[in-house]
Amino acid sequence: MAQLYVGTSGWAYPSWKPDFYPAKLPQKNFLQHYATRLNTVEVNFTFRQLIKETTAQKWIAETPAGFRFGVKAHQVITHIKRLRGTADFVPRFLSTIEPLAQAGKLGPVLFQLPPNLKADVKLLEEFLPAVPRAVQAAFEFRHPSWFTEEIFNLLKTGNRALCIAETEERTTPDVVTADFCYYRYRKPSYTADERRAMMDRMRELLGQERNVFAYFKHEETPEGVLYAEEILKEIH
Repeated sequence: MAQLYVGTSGWAYPSWKPDFYPAKLPQKNFLQHYATRLNTVEVNFTFRQLIKETTAQKWIAETPAGFRFGVKAHQVITHIKRLRGTADFVPRFLSTIEPLAQAGKLGPVLFQLPPNLKADVKLLEEFLPAVPRAVQAAFEFRHPSWFTEEIFNLLKTGNRALCIAETEERTTPDVVTADFCYYRYRKPSYTADERRAMMDRMRELLGQERNVFAYFKHEETPEGVLYAEEILKEIH
């Protein structure tokens, strides 16, 4: 049966007290508390640093079975090398999140491309085999030139998801290219009607037997995390 995973990008935000985290909860216990209320989180600091084995094991210990960590790919892959010549670094990066995979807690890996990287079919075609098929991979394209049938078909061939990212500046076309879907809701706030539309779309995709991963942006306020909790309760 298809599963819905809803959470936020990151969890270490004292500004979520007291609406989400209890007022006196120490920060070292945030993840443990978060995982009692939501079933996934998108880890963004893997974009800047490789995680240590001890960190991965700590996360595994602090979250229940069924919890999933979505992980953003390291900037060396996406921003520094811009998908070129990454044959050595991709396995190195993936080895650092392998403990999560072995524990059954690894969600999709998000490859977020720079806004100034324009569509390059050959580049993507050559990069895709570097990521093992067993790894769920999602691609967030931030230049509109990527939104073409040719790119969508290439992703479909490899069962790679088009990350549907919604910001105040741009919205990715909601095109399904894999057996799972990946949403990033980046706007600071969403109306009740907008949230209902999200839920309708999620139910539709779950009905197609596709797992859905959805992440709200962390803000100085707890709005995003409360939206995530509302949606998870409503659909589960």
